[in-house]
Amino acid sequence: MDSNGIADKQCLEGDKDLQFLINGGDLLKVRSGSWKKTRYFKLQEDCKTMWHESKKTMNSKNTFSLEDIEAVRTGRQTEGLRKYTEESVEGRAFSILFKGRQKNLDLIASSEEEAKMWVSGLEKVISNMNSLTPQKKTEHWIYSCMRKADKNLDNKMSLKELKSFLQDINIEVDEDYAEMLFQKCDQSKGGFLEGKEIEHFYKILTQREEIDVIYREYAKTDGLMSATDLQNFLLNEQREDASQNDALQLIEKYELDENARAKQQMTMDGFLMYLHQPEGLIFNPAHKSIYQDMNQPLNHYFISSSHNTYLLEDQLKGPSSTEAYIKALLKGCRCVELDCWDGSDGEPVIYHGYTLTSKILFKDVIQAIKEYAFKTSEYPVILSLENHCSVEQQKTMAQHLISILGSALVTKPLGDQMPTHFPSPEELKGRFIVKGKRLNKLEDTFLDDSKTADEESVTEEEDDEGDEEDREKKSNKSKSLKLAKELSDIVIYCKSVPFHGFEDSRDKQSFYEMASFKEGKAVKLAEESATDFIHHNTDKLSRIYPGGMRTDSSNYNPVPLWNAGCQIVALNFQTPCTEMDLNQGLFIQNGQSGYILKPSYLRDRDTEFDPITLTKGPWLKRKTLHVMVISAQQLPKVSQRKSSIVDPIVQVQIYGVPADATVVETQYIENNGFNPMWNENFQFDVCVPDLALVRFLIEDYDATSNNEFIGQYTLPFNSLKKGYHHVPLFTMNGDLLSSAGLFVHIMVLDAE
Repeated sequence: MDSNGIADKQCLEGDKDLQFLINGGDLLKVRSGSWKKTRYFKLQEDCKTMWHESKKTMNSKNTFSLEDIEAVRTGRQTEGLRKYTEESVEGRAFSILFKGRQKNLDLIASSEEEAKMWVSGLEKVISNMNSLTPQKKTEHWIYSCMRKADKNLDNKMSLKELKSFLQDINIEVDEDYAEMLFQKCDQSKGGFLEGKEIEHFYKILTQREEIDVIYREYAKTDGLMSATDLQNFLLNEQREDASQNDALQLIEKYELDENARAKQQMTMDGFLMYLHQPEGLIFNPAHKSIYQDMNQPLNHYFISSSHNTYLLEDQLKGPSSTEAYIKALLKGCRCVELDCWDGSDGEPVIYHGYTLTSKILFKDVIQAIKEYAFKTSEYPVILSLENHCSVEQQKTMAQHLISILGSALVTKPLGDQMPTHFPSPEELKGRFIVKGKRLNKLEDTFLDDSKTADEESVTEEEDDEGDEEDREKKSNKSKSLKLAKELSDIVIYCKSVPFHGFEDSRDKQSFYEMASFKEGKAVKLAEESATDFIHHNTDKLSRIYPGGMRTDSSNYNPVPLWNAGCQIVALNFQTPCTEMDLNQGLFIQNGQSGYILKPSYLRDRDTEFDPITLTKGPWLKRKTLHVMVISAQQLPKVSQRKSSIVDPIVQVQIYGVPADATVVETQYIENNGFNPMWNENFQFDVCVPDLALVRFLIEDYDATSNNEFIGQYTLPFNSLKKGYHHVPLFTMNGDLLSSAGLFVHIMVLDAE
């Protein structure tokens, strides 16, 4: 295995689209109406990195990794291309969209044929890269670092180059160890490593001692694992109800050695492969697809919800963008916010009122929502309207909603009679629900036409929605809004009303009338009147949104609101933070549908559950969680300085009812991000596992300042798998770190 062969292994040899990318070519890069420049792009030999020419500098730093690409879109599908190019280039245009906040690349090829080759070539390489096994990813990454360290390009590795390579892969070793490793592999005594010696070095480097120990414990058949040995491991360590046939299937699926597979045995490599697959990860694969009952009323679910969805950054001067809606929807968000204002030429716009955030057309947003709403989840999307428009432009909004969304828009209650409760997510698959104000009661739609409200507009008291500063500006005036009948008529299941207390809501409001609470008020209610709030949410929807002082788009902790049964806990999706990690952790289950069925005691009208006092009841299912943090692999550097090696430290955090909230941490490991080892044990007592989330956080320890984030993973307590498992890690932006991981042992026992 030599470092030259690695590109060939990853690349799709002989593929004409791929060869086209490696040869490269000119593309017109579009930044604005006046900035359109030709640039040369090509795929580098590693088949993982794109190089592009820059007039400022010709150095090798003008590159981006294909791993950073979120999507490649054909045609004029971004705001930039629609705004700055003519329709005539539709067939030649394409865009590269990146993860996180990196700007799109909007490009135009010289012909439609070339555009197709660029797009299909990129899609093939990305797909090929994503389908690599963890071992292959490690192999490619290590060999690309080796190539980088091979300064004189002689395909040999000197001791100096070996030290440089170890720094690149985030491991600091003392001089003696580096020299000892070098001497051990330099069997030809030539003063450098090449060919088989490099392969030997790779094997020493990637050896997983901690997994060797587990494997040897169970490999009782001529040093290998038989199906019975593997079954014993699954029964004793993983606590799985596994048959011998289950073990045979794993051998068939993951054993790479044909001889071992023929003998129905598993080698150490096959065992490691299994531990990196879905069956070996900490998240229960049975929870990956839809596993919950989706036929309950809509208000019986936690619903993944976004606040100020149109923003890509902060609330004062950041850009508004249809891309922000697309990103949120692709993450499984099911409730998006549209802050609507009068625009020029009679076309309503969306932006953050009274600020310098940019404006986008309402109709463009609805079009983008229609295209991307059901790509991740087929369950209903709620369009939460914050309406500041004149009556005329409200009519235009209604026209756009009806004409663009068509039959997918809910414009009347399901069924022939006035409903008494919400339809289910299952009944509303592929549908859009408008949340906003309504002139009359929904019941009126079942009366004769002559009795329905036919006013063009009406003054109605405003609810607790909108920004704090917005309402403060108007506090001396009566809060009122003129409402167009056309817009009012398409508000069916989510009529916005003000909140005047739980008693008032219970006595005077119908199930479809819902209040919005700013975070401060909601948290106070959740702390002081939790059971009342829970009762309220058993037949109505509640929407919570961040306070207006959060101009930096920061977030509040959603967990206390979920504990109180609140369904639409809206967060700033554009802001990487712990709170968004928790949101991603809760909604990672149930097929990323954006709907999580609340526990029965949050759906029962007679419930006595109080997350603060925790009296006895069906919610108390005391568990003892044992976590052994064993090791981590290939943690990324947090600083780009070559000499900077991380000192990783792991926190295990429990979020849930106040009694369950806990944080513990390991010691830090000095100068090793490549394969740090802890072997530290922790124990947690968890009272209400249904509402608990477990978060693994890895940071770079710093004695003099705050630790720096490396990666994290959050999942529901009830989705934990027992036994030895790898924990995948996400970046701060919520994207998967492809090669990094944590290795842990989990045990959950009944505490009573």
